[in-house]
Amino acid sequence: MLAPSATTFIGTGGANGVQALASSLTQGSLASDAGQSDELLINIDDVQKALNRSRASVYRYTNTDPRNLNPPFNPRKLNPEYRADQKDPLMFHPNEVARFARDVLRIKEVTVEVLNSPSTATQQLLGSILDELRAIREHLDHIEDLPSQLNHHRHNSQARPAA
Repeated sequence: MLAPSATTFIGTGGANGVQALASSLTQGSLASDAGQSDELLINIDDVQKALNRSRASVYRYTNTDPRNLNPPFNPRKLNPEYRADQKDPLMFHPNEVARFARDVLRIKEVTVEVLNSPSTATQQLLGSILDELRAIREHLDHIEDLPSQLNHHRHNSQARPAA
């Protein structure tokens, strides 16, 4: 299954009722058999916009350690997702950003919405390719005498003289 494109909104209510656009993402390319493995993550710039904080303060809140690539969960910090390399950008799950805004920054009325965005031409093309591959697979599964037909064609092609 192809990963859905989505737009993530993190709204922080309160006196001004701000709703900030956090991200428009298409994370991951294929979902695993165990379940939907694609997670919609947002980068540090989108967290800054969603929380209405400066970039420096968001970095100050973030749970990072130069000696440890993936430090343990800290409930008083904004915890990024797992990184495989130090050069990987910091990415955050929208629920973690909402938890941080509610529990640490004491912002009331925090909401997280994940909305489907309209499909793009690329997504439509990939969907049609996937449908065609499924049809081909189904057709191949229904062919019964495939090995004997291939052997028959091999013998016929060997009877013809080489060019």
